[in-house]
Amino acid sequence: MQDPQASPAFILVRPQMGENIGAAARAMLNFGLERLRVVGPRDGWPNPKAVAMASGAGRLLDFAGPYPDVQAAIADCDYVFATTARNRELTKPVMTPERAMEHARALIAAGKRVGVLFGPERAGLENSDLVLANAIVSVPVNPDFPSLNLGQCVLLLGYEWRRQTACVPPEVMAMAGTDFASGIEVEKLGDHFEDRLEAAGFFFPATKAAGMKLVLRNMWSRLHLTRADVQSLHGMLRQIARHLPKDGD
Repeated sequence: MQDPQASPAFILVRPQMGENIGAAARAMLNFGLERLRVVGPRDGWPNPKAVAMASGAGRLLDFAGPYPDVQAAIADCDYVFATTARNRELTKPVMTPERAMEHARALIAAGKRVGVLFGPERAGLENSDLVLANAIVSVPVNPDFPSLNLGQCVLLLGYEWRRQTACVPPEVMAMAGTDFASGIEVEKLGDHFEDRLEAAGFFFPATKAAGMKLVLRNMWSRLHLTRADVQSLHGMLRQIARHLPKDGD
């Protein structure tokens, strides 16, 4: 099991709705984050709506506090990020979520403790909160509609954290119970097609037949066929052949 200290603490500052606290907890656990802290929740604590929304991530709420103020929530943190969508005219590094979580990973690898502040739903973090942070995280959203739901913002940062720390290939092929066809299987499929097309008079005129067959062979090799694909295509050709008129019919 991963050491929970080997990840940033996500700190919800004066959240207003229990549902958003629960959604944040759920988003965190989706990406392997368990250090949730809640500062001054508007509707008190514990919050039944947060528990209901958190679903299977309810255990994060058991250790989330509440904390009386931001200073108490970040007391053990060596480095703090603060999320905000607005320019607060404070001189601080401003990072994208990707860069922030990259930096968080490096800090934690060096034995540091990291916190990330998320502001209340209505107006976000205040300047008095932001001055306690070492850096600001700004999401490159539509400037005409920059507001992010609290749960969405937590989800976005959680995703970037996971992406920075988990080795996940950018693309895989789901094989659905089959394997890619071997070279010989693709070659025999090409032979089958050539036989049927030859019988149908496709390769005409004869002077162009070799080039046409080369194009077809190249197509088969380019398609990355599975064994199931090859079997289906053989079956199609056999079925078509059964229903074509025989010579003399």
